Amino acid sequence: MKIYKLKSGILIEEYDSFYLLNNGNWDEFVNDEDLYQKSKKAISESQKVTNATGLLESELEPPVQSQELWASGVTYYNSSLARQEESKKSGGSDLYARVYQADRPELFFKATRHRIVGSGDAVTIRKDSTWNVPEPELTLMITSTGKIVGYTIGNDMSSRSIEGENPLYLPQAKTWDGSASIGPGLYLDEQPLSANHQIEMEILRNGKQGFFGNIGIDQMKRSSEELVSWLYRECSFPHGCLLMTGTGIIPDDDFTLNHGDEIRITIDPIGTLTNRVK
Repeated sequence: MKIYKLKSGILIEEYDSFYLLNNGNWDEFVNDEDLYQKSKKAISESQKVTNATGLLESELEPPVQSQELWASGVTYYNSSLARQEESKKSGGSDLYARVYQADRPELFFKATRHRIVGSGDAVTIRKDSTWNVPEPELTLMITSTGKIVGYTIGNDMSSRSIEGENPLYLPQAKTWDGSASIGPGLYLDEQPLSANHQIEMEILRNGKQGFFGNIGIDQMKRSSEELVSWLYRECSFPHGCLLMTGTGIIPDDDFTLNHGDEIRITIDPIGTLTNRVK
């Protein structure tokens, strides 16, 4: 089952059928430990629609309202190696090796709603950055009580030149207007998402494939539950929270995003998150 945030309400998808919950409040709807069952019940109270494609093209918004978006770093071995390499000149490479092995994960604040775009919208790259990459990540929807109730796809846009200059510049390397994309919707299931899924990322440049990479979610060093437990230790989230779980797909060092590139990130069964670079 999937749910989508629309301008006009909440769209629920089940078995290729779509149901519109008019004027549904996103914050109230998703912050529920029984979100899957709640969504199934809402189908019987909603209007079945036949123009779902049109609604998704014209009204789709990122699946976030008052939730904060946080992110996890260095949860894949590939990421640890890449971060060590980019920060050699600043003398910070050892920090990333140590955090990969540490008990405490790297967690950082990414964005609130007004800096987040959805599928089909444009992400941006910083004007003061020379090396920019997308980071495709499985993203968790977590309730205010700390329960994982859904999954979406995240693009943690990053400036590797700024982060490599000095690890203390991480907030500037990670956060600016249009620096995050999530979507297209939330995937719900009665059981936790299996680790036997792949994250795939394709970058199209001038209509041709400029990059392709994939990795299994099972390559994450830390479990989703572990990351959530650390995030919720001293932080409260009245409307719940979204957490990106880190990336294991790292383009080559000579690759940087260009204006006009199209980024496609796919995680079955969640869907595909598509953004162009503004």
